[in-house]
Amino acid sequence: QVQLVEVGGGLVQAGGSLRLSCTVSGRTFSRYTMGWFRQAPAKEREFVAAISWAGGSTRYAESVKGQFTISRDNAKNTVYLQMNSLKPEDTAVYYCAASADWRTTPTINYAYWGQGTQVTISS
Repeated sequence: QVQLVEVGGGLVQAGGSLRLSCTVSGRTFSRYTMGWFRQAPAKEREFVAAISWAGGSTRYAESVKGQFTISRDNAKNTVYLQMNSLKPEDTAVYYCAASADWRTTPTINYAYWGQGTQVTISS
């Protein structure tokens, strides 16, 4: 069974930074495309970023390009999301997810999900 655990959320002021981490256990982490998603109150969950299994390919939502960076360390079974210049509209629960699909397009099927971590940005 695959388990994903996110950490790193919190409350920061606008303009600040956070780094989210997601550690995966239970299967061969390096075989998965990893993604980050977020869900703001009263909104649907949306794609944020994805990274291919070897880290050679990344994809970002337009709203976070140049602001967020996704990376992974396969030796640590961990994927990261560095978030800079945070804005109140970035407030959401952030989820990491794992997919056996080799692509990074937002619509691939993510079979495994973490429990989410709250990110709150104050103005």
